[in-house]
Amino acid sequence: MKLVSSKKTPTLEVGGEGSVKLIPEDSEDMWQLYNLIRTGDRVTANTYRKVTRDRGTSTETEKIRITLTLGVEDIDYDGEGQEIRLKGKNLTENEHVKLGAYHTLELEPHRALTLTKEAWDALDVDRVKQSTDPGASADVAVVMVTEGYAIVCLVGASCTVVKSKIEASIPKKRGAALAGYDKAMTNFYNRIYASIVKHIDWDVIKCLVIAGPGFVKESLLGYIDAEAQRQQEKSLLLNRPKMIIAHASSPYKHAIKEVLASPEVSSRIKDTKAAKEVQKLGEFMHMMGADPARAFYGPGHVLAAHELGAIQSLLLSDSLFRTADPIVRTKYTQLVDDVRHGGGEAFIFSGAHTSGEQLNQLSGIAAILRFPLPELEDAEFDGGY
Repeated sequence: MKLVSSKKTPTLEVGGEGSVKLIPEDSEDMWQLYNLIRTGDRVTANTYRKVTRDRGTSTETEKIRITLTLGVEDIDYDGEGQEIRLKGKNLTENEHVKLGAYHTLELEPHRALTLTKEAWDALDVDRVKQSTDPGASADVAVVMVTEGYAIVCLVGASCTVVKSKIEASIPKKRGAALAGYDKAMTNFYNRIYASIVKHIDWDVIKCLVIAGPGFVKESLLGYIDAEAQRQQEKSLLLNRPKMIIAHASSPYKHAIKEVLASPEVSSRIKDTKAAKEVQKLGEFMHMMGADPARAFYGPGHVLAAHELGAIQSLLLSDSLFRTADPIVRTKYTQLVDDVRHGGGEAFIFSGAHTSGEQLNQLSGIAAILRFPLPELEDAEFDGGY
């Protein structure tokens, strides 16, 4: 994401009012924006409106571009379409849209917008810094594959994006059908090869993982090696050391978490945010089984542990911060600050990763404790924070 300018302050100040002009560039940037924009914010962007003009003997309708500032009241995110739709009241004088009239702004990649908040909290300031850092974009590519089915994914700091899905009908491998099987698999591998060449930017990608059940993944890598040599595809030949094989129990997207946690992959990508989330969630799940008095989830249990200064690692889903209630958001933000200032660590999981989806199933909040609190195991709390 490009940071065009920051108004009122050279850098955004926590607790202060300010504006940033941003240009989202891809699906991960759109996810970051979705987590930045909340009801009550002001967003300025270009939009289009149909205007009817009287030409004397006839009328003519044309679409014109106008710039509006909306007070955001509703936010709708379309991940597949890479679009965010904002609804709210117009706050700018305009001859085509009345002041105070409801309107919709559609945000999409490569379209600039200015986001204004009355008070920026620490998590939002961090999100702007991270999303505008060129080094924070998708840095791991994963191909999940089995016979006749494959997906090519980019795994970034906050989002897992399926760039292409390849499906093919493969005949059974026996008798006279063997020749048809070999031809179908070659065509299948060629489509995956073309997708890898098209979607992977090797200047950014640290590692390409080819994973899945069975032996198709090994055959695919062999095909990529041979085809890259035949075509003299320099991008693949030069980056061959970045490609590795990993086992997965399933070829579908939900198994990417399993792939990233495997030793052969985690050693390559240990510094990426996605890998750290997977590792920490795995540590929490292990602790629940091995020492349950040191692993709790749910707002009530986690807050009770925090009041006793017991939290070593705090795991939070970013979905908790999209609440329309500023008081609840402030409480979660303060919880993160308190844990970090107390020498603990806090991880904000992305709901666009499989690890974040799994954490959401555990209420979106969990903690690993410094010391056991067996008295909390049987305690009951209400569901709110």
